[in-house]
Amino acid sequence: MNKKEHWEKVYGDKAPDAVSWYAPHLDTSLSLIHQAAHSKDAVIIDIGGGESTLVDDLLSEGYEDISVLDISQKAIDVARDRIGKRAVQVHWYCADITQATLPQGYFDVWHDRAVFHFLTEEAQRARYVEQVMRSVKHGGYVIMSTFGPEGPEKCSGLDVVRYDSENLHGQFGKTFKLIDSSTELHQTPMGTTQQFLYCFCRME
Repeated sequence: MNKKEHWEKVYGDKAPDAVSWYAPHLDTSLSLIHQAAHSKDAVIIDIGGGESTLVDDLLSEGYEDISVLDISQKAIDVARDRIGKRAVQVHWYCADITQATLPQGYFDVWHDRAVFHFLTEEAQRARYVEQVMRSVKHGGYVIMSTFGPEGPEKCSGLDVVRYDSENLHGQFGKTFKLIDSSTELHQTPMGTTQQFLYCFCRME
């Protein structure tokens, strides 16, 4: 089973609020986006957005140029159906982020909550960083969230890489200035907790 088939099965088997990473609102992500997006016409992309409610909240707050990328078409369809008529305001990409074709120098804000830690091979991570460097404007912001040092070692049956702020920032290099980092304990729908790390960077 390849990556796309795996995630189509995950989203096909589980309700949107039954996956471990589900949260009604991504408050930390929203707070960081508010810091990064200096106006409502800021160009924002959510990597691995899938069924996440982040796009709903961004639309409700009046952001005008939002993109969502996910490897699963089923996840995207769930989000589009939930949003309804407002879905036409969003640019949807069904693709593997390491292979996606994205506009160059376009995005003001790049947000990723829980995709990067699934990239267990160095070559995958290098392609991801290349995508960021190609797609984000100089002076743009990158919000990365992965499992922290005390987070789980697996998720949805797949191995993950856990990071502290130094190691995560080190994956991106000197082109990205680390502005802030923090950890939070995410309460899963199953009643357990997962440690997430957030790094907030500016692309020099």
